[in-house]
Amino acid sequence: MNTLFENDFHCPYCGELISVLIDCSVEQQEYIEDCQVCCRPITFKVESTYDGDPMVTLLNENEV
Repeated sequence: MNTLFENDFHCPYCGELISVLIDCSVEQQEYIEDCQVCCRPITFKVESTYDGDPMVTLLNENEV
């Protein structure tokens, strides 16, 4: 079973589409990754659904 998913998201700062590799081997996780375009820190909150698909929330530094 592949636990890595590549997803595209819009940066909460610059709005550009970025590609992010999500590891779903952990049911709940929170981490910070810099935007590939504007280099600002994005907080990723990831939860695995019952089907094993990732549910991802992106927050900027003012929303954390």
